[in-house]
Amino acid sequence: MARKTGCNLCPRNCNANHSLGESGVCGRKEKEIYVARAALHMWEEPCISGNTGSGTVFFSGCPLRCIYCQNYEIAQTDIGKPITIRRLAEIMIELQDKNAANINLVTPTHYTLEIIQAIQLARNQGLIIPIVYNCSGYEKVDTLRMLEGLIDIYLTDFKYMDSALAKRYSRAEDYPAIAKSALAEMVRQQPEPVFSGEKMEGQDGESICGAQNNGMMRKGVIVRHLLLPNHVRNGKAVIQYVHETYGNQVYISLMNQYTPLPQVAGIPELNRKVTKREYESLIDFAVSIGVENGFIQEGETAKESFIPAFDYEGI
Repeated sequence: MARKTGCNLCPRNCNANHSLGESGVCGRKEKEIYVARAALHMWEEPCISGNTGSGTVFFSGCPLRCIYCQNYEIAQTDIGKPITIRRLAEIMIELQDKNAANINLVTPTHYTLEIIQAIQLARNQGLIIPIVYNCSGYEKVDTLRMLEGLIDIYLTDFKYMDSALAKRYSRAEDYPAIAKSALAEMVRQQPEPVFSGEKMEGQDGESICGAQNNGMMRKGVIVRHLLLPNHVRNGKAVIQYVHETYGNQVYISLMNQYTPLPQVAGIPELNRKVTKREYESLIDFAVSIGVENGFIQEGETAKESFIPAFDYEGI
C-alpha cells in the first residue's frame, strides 16, 4: 500500500491530504487557497504601514489556533473564499497598483507552497514591493528555508517563553523551542534591517521606542509580543531572550492591543484588557535591558476596531 502524502508544513505535522478533503489542525480542508480579505491596512508598525498602508492578505485557518486569537473569526471558523494561485498573484499586483507599501501575508504557513508560486508569478508580472511574512512564530525551519530569497521582511510573533502557557492557550507545549529555531532561521535569511530613506511618522497609536525612525523597512525581522493580561513575567522573558540573542539585528514590537473576545469568557485571567501598569512594566523592562530598536503602542488600542472586517474585500 502506498504511503499517504500529506501536509507537514507546520510543526503540527498532521500529514493531512488536503486534495482529498482531509482537514489538519490549521483547518484547511481543500486544495484551494482560502482568503478572507485583501486590502490596504494602516494598523501595522509605522515602517510596515507607512502613509499608504500595507497590502495585507488575510488567509483563512491557522496552525496554532490560540484560544484568545484576535482574528478568531478567520483562524478558527469557515470564513474565507477560495482562490487560485493565479488569482493570488493578481491580488498582489492589484495591491501594488493601490500604492501598498508591501505585500503582507497574514497567517500564511499552511499555504506556503502556493504562496511561493504566486510570488514568483507576480514578480514575473512586475511586482517589486517587499514581501512580508506575517506569522505566529510557530514555524518549521525546513518550511522557512523554502522561502529564502522570496521573503523580504519577517513580521513574527514570539508569544511564549513559558511552555505551560503555550500548552494551556495554544495546545503547543513545544512553542518556545520551535519559535527560537524559527527566529534563528529568519535572522539568518535577513540578518540586518534595511530601510528606505523616506521618513515616516508614527500613526494609529504606534511610536518608536528609543530608536531613530529610518523610514520604511525594506528588509529585516520584526518580533512582536502581544502582552496578555496577568502574564507580564512571560512577556519580559520573551523580550529578554530576543534582545540578548539578537540585539539590534531585530526590531521588537511591544503590543498592548489584546482584546478579550467572547471565546475567553470562561478563562478569568484572559477575560480583561491589559492594564496600563502591566504594559508600562514591560516597556520599562525593555528599556532597562537596553532595547533600542523597537515600537510601543500608545492610547486606546485594545478595541475591536483594530480587528479588520473580514468581508472578502479585494478577493
